[in-house]
Amino acid sequence: MFLQGGATLQFAMVPMNILVGGQRAAYINSGAWGKGAITDGKHYGDIYTAWDGADCQYSRMPGSDEITLEANTRYLHITSNETIGGVRFAEWPEVNVPMIGDMSSDYMSRPIPWERFDLVYGGAQKNLGPAGLAVVFIRKSILPQLNTNMARYLQYAVHCDKDSMFNTPPVFAVYMLGKVLRWMDESGGVDAMRQNAEVKSSILYSAIDNSDGYFRCPVDLACRSHMNVVFRLPTEELEGKFLAEATKVELLNLKGHRSVGGIRASIYNAMPESGVRALANLMSEFQTANPV
Repeated sequence: MFLQGGATLQFAMVPMNILVGGQRAAYINSGAWGKGAITDGKHYGDIYTAWDGADCQYSRMPGSDEITLEANTRYLHITSNETIGGVRFAEWPEVNVPMIGDMSSDYMSRPIPWERFDLVYGGAQKNLGPAGLAVVFIRKSILPQLNTNMARYLQYAVHCDKDSMFNTPPVFAVYMLGKVLRWMDESGGVDAMRQNAEVKSSILYSAIDNSDGYFRCPVDLACRSHMNVVFRLPTEELEGKFLAEATKVELLNLKGHRSVGGIRASIYNAMPESGVRALANLMSEFQTANPV
């Protein structure tokens, strides 16, 4: 389904449609977007937190054995990659209930084990196209079980029945999505995107890890994002200076989210390796020119 409202609307549509007859849902609080899904979802169903990343300052994702599921749980909701915290599920959870996945920030950058999911959604604006469009995959077998006691636009079954044309779809966003998917296919598909992401992220993490602590990544080594590389410098003053130097050489939008500060390099599928190497070179040059 191609739906308007981005991934944020899906925070509500998922429990509105899927939770029926007193069922409950488990959510992973893995950061800002996992927390957002919990906050919005609680308006429409019985939702509980199966693992809380706040206990480790959102520095990692849980292992499957750390996820606590309670009775009558219909699904487990995960955020595969947290853009703000730079943390991801390197290994997909293995649990005894179907999963729902918000994959907005690493959509089509790696293979998905579809057999574990009843629904996968994501905003298009990171890897797939312009903002405003959500790409939603739903298992056809669950459609007859969904709640229909709501406005028609909010019903997944309506959109499936109308081939995403219940109302006028976001045609430009869908058109651009098609062009991006064709580019991906011609470039080697999802597996090529995965390999590129591994190479690009390893360049930046190597620059961080080989800096003798000058650059610091707060994320657990096994859970580091391949899409959003976050790091800090020794002082906020140096971070400001680094951002200014980056702007001079047209390395833009590197300032970390206002809630966490620091530096964040978002290296989505369309970012060329040359841009990542340029950033790594700047990091090395900046450290030499600004010792502490």
